[in-house]
Amino acid sequence: MRRISLICGLLASVATCWAKPEADTINPPYWWVGMANDTLQVMVHGQGIRDAEVSVDYPGVELADVVRLDSPNYQFLYFVISGDANPGEMSIEFDIDGKRSTVPYELRARGRAPEDYKGFDASDVLYLIMPDRFADGDPSNNNANTLENRTNTDRNDPNARHGGDIRGMREHIGYIDSLGVTAIWVNPVLTNDMPGGAYQGYATTDYYNIDPRFGTNDEWIEFVEECHSRGIKVVMDMIFNHSGSSHIWFTDRPSADWFNYPDGYVQTNYRLSTVHDPYVSDYDLKRTTEGWFVESMPDLNQNNPHLMKYLVQNSIWWIESSKIDGIRMDTHPYAFFQPMADWISAVEREYPNYNIVGECWYGTEGGEAFWQRGSKVNPGDSNLPTVMDFVLSIISRKAFNSPTDRLSGLNAIYDHLALDYLFPDPQKILTFLDNHDTDRFLPEEPESLDQWKQAMTFLLTSRGIPQIYYGTELLMNGSKEGSDGYVRRDFPGGFPGDKTNAFTASGRTTKQNEAHGFLSKLLNWRKGKANEVIARGSLKHFMPEHGIYVYRRKSGDKEIHVLMNGNDESRTVTMERTVETLPYGTSLRDMLTGETVTITEEMTFPARAIYILENF
Repeated sequence: MRRISLICGLLASVATCWAKPEADTINPPYWWVGMANDTLQVMVHGQGIRDAEVSVDYPGVELADVVRLDSPNYQFLYFVISGDANPGEMSIEFDIDGKRSTVPYELRARGRAPEDYKGFDASDVLYLIMPDRFADGDPSNNNANTLENRTNTDRNDPNARHGGDIRGMREHIGYIDSLGVTAIWVNPVLTNDMPGGAYQGYATTDYYNIDPRFGTNDEWIEFVEECHSRGIKVVMDMIFNHSGSSHIWFTDRPSADWFNYPDGYVQTNYRLSTVHDPYVSDYDLKRTTEGWFVESMPDLNQNNPHLMKYLVQNSIWWIESSKIDGIRMDTHPYAFFQPMADWISAVEREYPNYNIVGECWYGTEGGEAFWQRGSKVNPGDSNLPTVMDFVLSIISRKAFNSPTDRLSGLNAIYDHLALDYLFPDPQKILTFLDNHDTDRFLPEEPESLDQWKQAMTFLLTSRGIPQIYYGTELLMNGSKEGSDGYVRRDFPGGFPGDKTNAFTASGRTTKQNEAHGFLSKLLNWRKGKANEVIARGSLKHFMPEHGIYVYRRKSGDKEIHVLMNGNDESRTVTMERTVETLPYGTSLRDMLTGETVTITEEMTFPARAIYILENF
């Protein structure tokens, strides 16, 4: 047996020796002239290509370095593209002992000025979609020819693929637009060619191609263009902390240090407090940032400069090629701090007005604030413009569904906002009540929508950048107790054979139409005449007393006052404490009812009452 193995190895060596150097993967597949960073890394993969000599002859382009790492099947080429280089096709020639092959490589002209990428901000509301669960516009791609085709689409299994895709999202952009949101955050759509379910997309196996079960790169670009034609921005989910174990990097590792814990699976401790703990042990910090998220997601080593250059370019490539308006970075604090800070700087160098939100999943305001750019509690600087308000999502269920007395109910919301002094920019906090990784805000469909309406009102009128999870407008509910799939149910009407179509009013129940109508009215008002006040205005709030919470948003001479009763019974209270913003005799229009409300010394608030009073 040993003799046969030696012969096979010898034959393979001879075959490699006599074969022309062929590249089977070139990443990025093309690039642009006129970028702020003039250095381009091209990763080339091909059998035995590491030892090939490389040359290029193109005006304005210099081959500055050829990096050869441990694997014989990779080269990392570094080109310097001068400011006077023109768009065109350059030829990269590979030579092994006189055997040559040539690869064409396109340099394109940029399609938009860097400053025209505006990003997203507090003037926007994001609608979060998990593509596999939203709508199936092309059933023919459901079981594309991938590793995972052994696990076909099965909508009866909450943990299997259900068939949603990019075409399905595009077919329902009109519905999303009419709802009143201004941006769509799309869960990962890149190739996720993994055995088993993997419908959620967080184990990337190809960073430059859309998963064929979701569609194609062209379909993604067309989706973004269609959104832009309606004034809707698109935020793309990215994952730099880990890849999928079926990625070619894992099966043919460029270098021994491409992954953390390269000798085998060591799970992270999931304890992000270690990142800012002043007393942390080396052991605990290493387990947090270098441990694998799960066994199928090996942890990438962002301290490897060639890997990090690849990831930086990849994010820029998707921005430049598809014109996405923002990035949501998954598991941001689990990756190494400084390389990720440098990544953000590199993106902003190309796109100075861009925005990136990092998933920083903490149960404390201090942990969240540590990660925002310019943090007062961080001796370094993450450069991260926007962080996610997981604390709000954690406290909101109890806060809005419990009676409000001196310390409970809406007082939890007040106390949460009272810690905003920790954040350099509270308006750049992504606020949400639930998302694809948490329990739904509603554990089950409620009998009354009063508490739900109060939660939606606060989310859309307080500080920050609100995010709504798909189906919230339909009162979609559930918990992760069984599995994540139970909070990622299919949007009714998005799939062939659905008995109901909740994209239409006739396909919704009476209660769903009430919820949809309330949320749509609030969203369209927010993106219309109230936008400047809520997006740019100051916030002043009054500690809840007798269950009544009051806050004001103000920009110039325009004001919005929100008053809500956090109890299940009516309350009669004096209005002395709010005189500084609502003097007695003030008359304002309630945007919910259109009626005029006059502030008096004593007022009665019905159970779970909501008033949104405006002076314009």
